[in-house]
Amino acid sequence: MFKVIRLGATPVGLSLFSIQVYAASSEKETSKKELLKIEELSLYSSPACETKYVENPQTQLEEGVSHLRHVMEPYTAWCQDLYAQAMPKLEKAVEHGRESYEFLQNPPAGFYPRLGVIGFAGIIGVFLARGSKIKKLVYPIGLMSIGTSIYYPQQAVAIAKAHKKQLKVAQVCFL
Repeated sequence: MFKVIRLGATPVGLSLFSIQVYAASSEKETSKKELLKIEELSLYSSPACETKYVENPQTQLEEGVSHLRHVMEPYTAWCQDLYAQAMPKLEKAVEHGRESYEFLQNPPAGFYPRLGVIGFAGIIGVFLARGSKIKKLVYPIGLMSIGTSIYYPQQAVAIAKAHKKQLKVAQVCFL
């Protein structure tokens, strides 16, 4: 164990010594004429030559990509417009989904039994609507709307007043 400590301590001890190195020149004395002044160094002076930018010619691959970009530009613009129109609607739908989730986490008292009765009315409407396609559409929706208007009369009246004109048109069509 003593050997390990001694070998490990040796490089640390060498790092404490400082050694000075002097550069030697082939000539004993350099003449003062050969020494450069600071102004003469190229580091501090600007070059006198003029530079000119020359663009490299396009390769066949670059030309192909450029042509493809020009051809696809109307389609990418169309996609960007579609995205700009769809994003607010999608954000609104996501927000509505979050609100619905929060509502279903803490529903008001008696919400689930009412929902069950309304859903059961729709299922009964599906079983009663044998025959024509119109019955299959009208019976479930009609029975569910009747069940909803029984449990939520104030909202049913507000919807009926708001869509009064459309309801009259629908009534005339079915008579």
